[in-house]
Amino acid sequence: MFWIKKLITQLFMPISLSLILLLVAMIILRRRKLVKSLIFTSFSILLFVSSQWGANLLVNPLEIQYPVNNQPASAECVVMVLGSGHDDSIQGAATQQLSATALSRLTEGLRQLELGQGCQLVVSGWGGGLNHSAHAMVMAQAAMSLGVPEHKIIVLPLAKDTIEEAQHLKWEIGDLPFRLVTSATHMPRSMAIFKQAGLRPQAAPTDFIGRNGYWWQLDARNLLSSQRAIHEYVGKLWFDIRYGDEVELSDAVSKSL
Repeated sequence: MFWIKKLITQLFMPISLSLILLLVAMIILRRRKLVKSLIFTSFSILLFVSSQWGANLLVNPLEIQYPVNNQPASAECVVMVLGSGHDDSIQGAATQQLSATALSRLTEGLRQLELGQGCQLVVSGWGGGLNHSAHAMVMAQAAMSLGVPEHKIIVLPLAKDTIEEAQHLKWEIGDLPFRLVTSATHMPRSMAIFKQAGLRPQAAPTDFIGRNGYWWQLDARNLLSSQRAIHEYVGKLWFDIRYGDEVELSDAVSKSL
């Protein structure tokens, strides 16, 4: 199920979808009207998602849902930082092995620790199938190199995705409230997942990718931003189809408390 979900999501990514349309166009080249339509659709997709205007149109509805969290944390708080990849083939410190997204999340996690006293840091993530070390272990090493005591870190090295991260955290802390740190685009889906699991997350978004710019400017960074947003929309749709009723029940219960 994990790899099937990843494969289906990948098919909806802009580059994959555009290339599939172009491939189909080449296969059925004799049907010229259909070929023109497919090529035009592929061209339009790439133009839209690589423009600043298109990227922001996709990203902003996700990022505006939760503001930056500067509220003081309660005593003995828990800060959960979701994983986001590393490459242990890179020689050097753990902070250098982390992806830019993972480093941004960890940095915000450390800032959240400073908003409370006696807080514990939770890091998660498996190796991704390409690394020897679990992502959670690399995140823990990076956190320790940045001054977090080892005994203040909880490591969840087996969680493969956000749903499993929520399950594993539930086993660790039960229904205690905690700060949830992840990318701003990923936060709406993450909050839904953790609430569905019976947890009490407080959003602490980071890694904002919506940017001002000229509407006509085409850029690979816009393409990446669009891809991340589309990934979230597809993931949220799948989650709603599978767990929608449970999320509504969880929200109703939490409002009644």
